[in-house]
Amino acid sequence: MKIRKLTFIIAILCLFGQTLTAQEINAGDFSNASVSIKYYNRSIYYPGMNDDNPINVHITIKNNGSETLRFKLADDRAFSLDFYAYTVKNSTLPQTDSVIEKRTTNRTVYFREIALEGGEEYSFIENVKDYIKVLDPSVYYLELAFYPELYKSKYIKLMSNRLTLEIRPSPSAASSSYVPVKAQTSEILKPEEIAPDKVVEQTIIARQKSLWDQYFLYMDVESLLKRNSALSKKYISVSAEERVRMIESFKADLMQSRIENDIIAVPERFEIEKTSYTPTEGTVIVIEWFKYPNFSEKKRYTYKVRQREGIWTIYDYTVVNLGTE
Repeated sequence: MKIRKLTFIIAILCLFGQTLTAQEINAGDFSNASVSIKYYNRSIYYPGMNDDNPINVHITIKNNGSETLRFKLADDRAFSLDFYAYTVKNSTLPQTDSVIEKRTTNRTVYFREIALEGGEEYSFIENVKDYIKVLDPSVYYLELAFYPELYKSKYIKLMSNRLTLEIRPSPSAASSSYVPVKAQTSEILKPEEIAPDKVVEQTIIARQKSLWDQYFLYMDVESLLKRNSALSKKYISVSAEERVRMIESFKADLMQSRIENDIIAVPERFEIEKTSYTPTEGTVIVIEWFKYPNFSEKKRYTYKVRQREGIWTIYDYTVVNLGTE
């Protein structure tokens, strides 16, 4: 009797193994598929506040092969994908109660089958906070798992690239730093897809008006920090959380005029002399005049800019003195 029972168990295990093998073979059908993510209308993110402060991510599925790629996409995307947010200690944030309830409740999952020819893409936008609980301010690493055969076949999945996700303290928290808002309103500032010369122009005007929130809006502070060899060496050796603190400290030093005096100098007037750029890199040359009690000084600034996810930012600069007037 025991031998017969053991034989039955072995048969079941063999059948299960064969099923997994068949599933793994089917998974090979997606070897030419890829999924990528990037922020959509990137903003400043805070814990909670799902409706007022979503973390919208633009998801793209691409057929990198020559054969037709077919996959399923659920009407309720919770059955097609998962977001993972990793802490610096490599632990993950928990799923939302909504996602857990959907997947543990017996329900009909409606979906569409989508076909992509070679080189074609399919994109859509999802709010990360609909999938995972973002409860604490910190720096996380965000990635996505896409299930081309739906969540019931989650052993078949495509993993995306990783994004750095910075969650700042809530505006009401005592520990929060400045919150970029538009003048005379409570609307949170968001960088816009404007030309490099407009980026530099708005940054200089913001400095003239001492609007630090707007000044930092298009400034790649991390890259400016790395111009300092001592700070750069320390920056690359510390944890992600410490890097955030270093950047905030660097901003504070800028606002107190303790470092990088050229980039924070306030011109009386300025004139954009020349702008040139490729799809990803560019330079904006500006003549700036600085007024002192007995004379005016003229300088030529060359701002280096680069474009990421549609947004141009200033990441470096040089200054040439042109004499006095």
